[in-house]
Amino acid sequence: MRKSPTAAELEILHVLWTRGPSTVREVHDALNADKPTGYTTTLKLLQIMAGKDLVRRDEKQRAHIYKARIPRDQTQSQLMGNLVDKVFGGSASRLVMHALSSKRASAKELAEIRRTLDEMEGKLK
Repeated sequence: MRKSPTAAELEILHVLWTRGPSTVREVHDALNADKPTGYTTTLKLLQIMAGKDLVRRDEKQRAHIYKARIPRDQTQSQLMGNLVDKVFGGSASRLVMHALSSKRASAKELAEIRRTLDEMEGKLK
């Protein structure tokens, strides 16, 4: 089983999911736009992530290109499953109720939630 990414690794994965395959410099510049990050820190994290099989490194060019190995939705599903199990005792309803009581959802978000619930209910019938 693939190891879960750390918070810093998730930031890098977000850059790669958004930008697509990128050099260390491109990832570093994107991270630096939000908060100061050392170039060598970015490089080291990408090397660690390659070892954890979170990213793939293309060494064909002088500047290595990094690409996320797992799609965003698959990573989110894995992390969400871990969160539900560890924090909410496996209860998806407790997670949803806590999320909705912690932060106000927009009308659009509530409509999406209702639509998803209706679809799920339809599959149970």
